Amino acid sequence: QVQLVESGGGSVQPGGSLRLSCAASGFTADSVAIVWFRQAPGKEREGVSYIGSGKIGTKYYADSVKGRFTISRDNAKNTVYLQMNSLKSEDTAVYYCATDLTILIRNWWRDGEYAYWGQGTQVTVSS
Repeated sequence: QVQLVESGGGSVQPGGSLRLSCAASGFTADSVAIVWFRQAPGKEREGVSYIGSGKIGTKYYADSVKGRFTISRDNAKNTVYLQMNSLKSEDTAVYYCATDLTILIRNWWRDGEYAYWGQGTQVTVSS
């Protein structure tokens, strides 16, 4: 059974950091592409970051998070991480990880590409 479980969300002040985890089960995380999305209240879901399959694990980031967020994968733990630094109030959202169990996704930022989603973890950035 394919399952994605996010954790690591919380409340932080602007400029702070959080690391989100996406624990995968039912498949091998490094054999597929996995993506982080986020959805703020009243807004559409937004693709945040992508990591491709395999040793290369091509990475992409939304312009809004480039230079601040880093996606990575721990194969031993079958987990994908999103390290978020220099957080801003506009980063406040529910963060989800997703996969379609394929090795790459061309239009990775489109949420319709993914069949499997986690339940989400709330990130709140506020002073």
